[in-house]
Amino acid sequence: MTQDPWAGQVEALGRFIHSQRKLAKLSLRELASLSDLSNAYLSQLERGLHEPSIRVLRQVAAALEIPTETLLRQAGLFDDDGEPTTGNADGSAVEAIEADPNLTDEQRAALLAIYRGFAD
Repeated sequence: MTQDPWAGQVEALGRFIHSQRKLAKLSLRELASLSDLSNAYLSQLERGLHEPSIRVLRQVAAALEIPTETLLRQAGLFDDDGEPTTGNADGSAVEAIEADPNLTDEQRAALLAIYRGFAD
C-alpha cells in the first residue's frame, strides 16, 4: 500500500521542526513555552501526527527564530520561489483562489491547503 503524499509531507515537516529545535538547543518543553503550544501537541507535530495550521507554523517559526516562509515551504504550502503550491488540485478552483485580489498570502495558502485536503 502506498503512503498518502500529504502524510509524507506532514512527517517530513515534523522531522524538520525536530531538527530545528535540536539546532536551537531547545527542549520540547522550552519550545512549547516559547510557542505557547502544549508539549503533547508539539511532540505529536514532530512525529508527523498532526497537520498544523498556519497560525501554529507562525508560532513555531517565531519560537525557533526562523522565517515563517521556511516552515511553509517545509509544509508544502509554498514552493522555492515563494509561490503557493497547488498539488493535485483542480486548476479552476486553484486559479480562482490564486487570482482573488481580496486574499492575503496567508489566506491564499490556507485556502489552497484546505482545498488540497478535500480534493485528494
